[in-house]
Amino acid sequence: MSGNSIGQNFVVTTFGESHGKALGCIIDGCPPGLELSEADMQDDLDRRRPGTSRYTTARREADEVQILSGVFEGKTTGTSIGLVIQNTDQRSQDYSNIKDQFRPGHADYTYQQKYGLRDYRGGGRSSARETAMRVAAGAVAKKYLKQVHGIEINGYLSELGPIVAEKVDLTQVEQNAFFFPDVDKLDALDEYMRDLKKSGDSIGAKVSVIATNVPVGLGEPVFDRLDADIAHALMGINAVKGVEIGDGFEVVNQKGSEHRDLMSPEGFASNHAGGILGGISSGQPIIAHIAMKPTSSISVPGESMTVHGDVSEVVTKGRHDPCVGIRAVPIAEAMLAIVLMDHLLRHRAQNSDVNSITPVIGMR
Repeated sequence: MSGNSIGQNFVVTTFGESHGKALGCIIDGCPPGLELSEADMQDDLDRRRPGTSRYTTARREADEVQILSGVFEGKTTGTSIGLVIQNTDQRSQDYSNIKDQFRPGHADYTYQQKYGLRDYRGGGRSSARETAMRVAAGAVAKKYLKQVHGIEINGYLSELGPIVAEKVDLTQVEQNAFFFPDVDKLDALDEYMRDLKKSGDSIGAKVSVIATNVPVGLGEPVFDRLDADIAHALMGINAVKGVEIGDGFEVVNQKGSEHRDLMSPEGFASNHAGGILGGISSGQPIIAHIAMKPTSSISVPGESMTVHGDVSEVVTKGRHDPCVGIRAVPIAEAMLAIVLMDHLLRHRAQNSDVNSITPVIGMR
């Protein structure tokens, strides 16, 4: 099964299934000398892990990461970093009643047709549980980016169903279970999610992620454009159906005189482009948004069929997130960090001695 790795100079390869013995990943290309311990990754893993609030799946996993290799006396050695997380709260029996059925909207049918078999326990490899390792690897990238280059990455839930954040206060994101930046909407979110859980249904969401202090020049001009690689990484997150950079689809109704980010020696006047011009970072904040579909694992009955082609009705039992967007915030941060880390190392390899006569500008 290919497609388990991302990156060229900073390469992350994951393995493991939702109900397997463990999840793991290998990180290649991390520079030597970075102080690294399990604690550096555990904070982000705790933000992502299940069972942390009544708004997410009730599955209880400690998600305690172990470093197996690539770190000596508290510092990275430059060799492959091996990470593993043990699965401890599998309840595979929850899926025994649907082992011969396809859940509508899930990857059951496509995995069956592609491989001729599938791991029906929680979706196997297609489960969002795999993203725990992306978060761990992303935490390594985030630490390097911040410590060496001052780059910071922050995500938040910007929309949940009909509820939209009208103000963004990043200091509030970690203060509530929704990762929501608008405190005035927390009561509405709570009421909405309670009603949703009672109905046995699910809802979609929008997650936004911002990287600040990104240097000018990251990204390649044609096929490996920075925005293209960011879109590729974010679209690779489970349940993501749309990615926007900067103003995204809002540009459809903008005129050129409105959209272009005017510049002067004092800086850029706006950031409609989301910090990327011609596939290369401009030095402005990089802004991306992802649209996540409602999970298909719900208790509302739905028409489907069996592996033998018989008509069937599916009711998914077990422990599931009524809104996958809530726990997706640290995942989006991690994927953006992995891409920026990869392009930073690629830029360093080719362009470390480049000097431009033009001064570097920021935002006005």
